[in-house]
Amino acid sequence: MFKVVTARFNSEDGDKIKEETPAEKLFKCPRCSASCDYDELEKNMWVCPSCGYHGRMNAADRLAITADSGSFVEYDKGMTSLNPIDFPDYQEKISSLREKTGLNEAVITGECTIKGERCIIGIMDSHFMMASMGSVVGEKITRAFERAAEKKLPLILFTASGGARMQEGLVSLMQMAKTSGAAARLSQAGGLYITVITDPTTGGVTASFASLGDIIIAEPKVLIGFAGRRVIEGTIKQRLPEDFQSAEFMLENGFVDMITERKNMRHTLAHLIRLHKPYTPDGKDVTNG
Repeated sequence: MFKVVTARFNSEDGDKIKEETPAEKLFKCPRCSASCDYDELEKNMWVCPSCGYHGRMNAADRLAITADSGSFVEYDKGMTSLNPIDFPDYQEKISSLREKTGLNEAVITGECTIKGERCIIGIMDSHFMMASMGSVVGEKITRAFERAAEKKLPLILFTASGGARMQEGLVSLMQMAKTSGAAARLSQAGGLYITVITDPTTGGVTASFASLGDIIIAEPKVLIGFAGRRVIEGTIKQRLPEDFQSAEFMLENGFVDMITERKNMRHTLAHLIRLHKPYTPDGKDVTNG
């Protein structure tokens, strides 16, 4: 999708890594093809030390680098998907993914503090069916909006998705309207909604709640779009720019408000929450009072 980053580890360092580290413990960057140890990658917040590629994170790791330690209280943890259109082997696949990922569904939601600032948070996990949006994902996100309005807390959603979940058919498409309506109600209540777009955010998620944030933040070089490049080019019969659907392209064209590196994300979110805090006439903080 984007211009290939050509920076690599020099051959001497690369050979040293291969000699000392078993192949299964190496991470090969999908952008620059450089290799590094997974321990080093984890210490660097899953960002490639060679080219700065922001790798995909699971929800637990994302939560650990964002929320204050011990502050997270999860909502709707036991909510699980059914099989509304009797899609073959769907329940078996869901059960397998629950065991593999430790998640019941592709998003976790709850309440936490970020540098002492209370908020509602939702994190989509692409390791669970590419974080596709089915009935449970839509319901949990809708409830997060509703709780944010009820508790007068800001809502932060980390998006990462391949779009609507085809195994739930029309039920999955209905979640677009459902989550968009909930976002509108939070806005009408005067609540703050921040979207953090991570790699990739596509399809029905982009076309609904991911694009409705009061403030839209993206990690560097992430993929943001609705339909794929080939589909669009085939429809309009034109060649698209090389950086089309990248975060940088979206920033230049006004879809994204800012691009923030992962190492600065926690500070940025806390700062934005403080800037938009509601206060009572006597100066009392509504969120932390």
